[in-house]
Amino acid sequence: MAGPLPPLPLVILTGFLGAGKTTRLNRWLTDPALAETLVIINEFGAVGLDHLLVEEAPGEMVLMAAGCLCCTIRGDLVATLEDLLRRRDNQRIRPFQRILIETTGLADPLPILQSVLQHPYLSKRFGIAGLVTLVDAVHGADTLDRHAEARRQIALADRILMTKLDLVGAEVLQDLGRAIAEFNPSVPVMKEEPADFAATLFTNRFEPWREMDAGLEGWLGAAEAGGMPHPPGHDPTRHGTDIQSFSFISEQPVRPEALIVFQEAMRILHGPRLLRLKGLVAMSDDPERPAVIHHVQSVTHPLQRLALWPGRDRRTRLVFIVQGIPRETIETFWAALVRAEAGIQETR
Repeated sequence: MAGPLPPLPLVILTGFLGAGKTTRLNRWLTDPALAETLVIINEFGAVGLDHLLVEEAPGEMVLMAAGCLCCTIRGDLVATLEDLLRRRDNQRIRPFQRILIETTGLADPLPILQSVLQHPYLSKRFGIAGLVTLVDAVHGADTLDRHAEARRQIALADRILMTKLDLVGAEVLQDLGRAIAEFNPSVPVMKEEPADFAATLFTNRFEPWREMDAGLEGWLGAAEAGGMPHPPGHDPTRHGTDIQSFSFISEQPVRPEALIVFQEAMRILHGPRLLRLKGLVAMSDDPERPAVIHHVQSVTHPLQRLALWPGRDRRTRLVFIVQGIPRETIETFWAALVRAEAGIQETR
């Protein structure tokens, strides 16, 4: 009897208006590594793929030069994905091995993530391979100040790539890099696109523990407990109660039961405002096997235990990207949990 089908990797490409998403996508799709890719572009996007089109495919789809299929969303994303899977499984369209979704410049990518992660069927058929955000170096800082969508596009990203670097000076790039780091300090900003970028688009995992711990340190990021340093003259109230990112480190191992309580508290108390929580947690029941936790708003991934620590640092590291949640609120809750855990350990 055949087992479940392996999940198809899915990448979300986002970036505010004018960031150059379609231009980059055109170039990436000429790479043979992206053959048999299905590209989904929503109905408000500028479909600038004309030079790659070679023939019509069934329905509202087109076949492109690299062996890719392209379709335009005319309705609900979930319904579109379910329909595409049925047509693929029934051999009614050319088989695809991966999906790339290009969002509009004004889109919040979070609903797309939720559509896949929360759906009982799509979450089994697709594995999120990452969210790539392009940032226009010319207008990026102003866009971040003015548009919450742009801030969420950066906050949720696994890879951030600056575009139009040749049109600005080094000081502008440095300032933009600092602004980006306020919202997502754990993801390094790429100022140059690696030669193999297209070929590696689908090699990362939104949930890296599925790849046997590979890339876990990069996924978690190198941010220390104090977060990113701010430049001189930085106004800490500049973004008010909007998106903030912070991290902290804890020495005290915790029990699985306590960690589950913490996860449930984060989900119930802060769900819609908890854009992302990533963590590597030291466990008292098995110090050699840390736990990985991952939240996207109210979506809590099952607790995962690694076979071993990915490096020498065996402390708990938690990274939060939140909207309107004071750092002290979460840190106080974790500190109380840690104190309780230390008391339990002392009484044993």
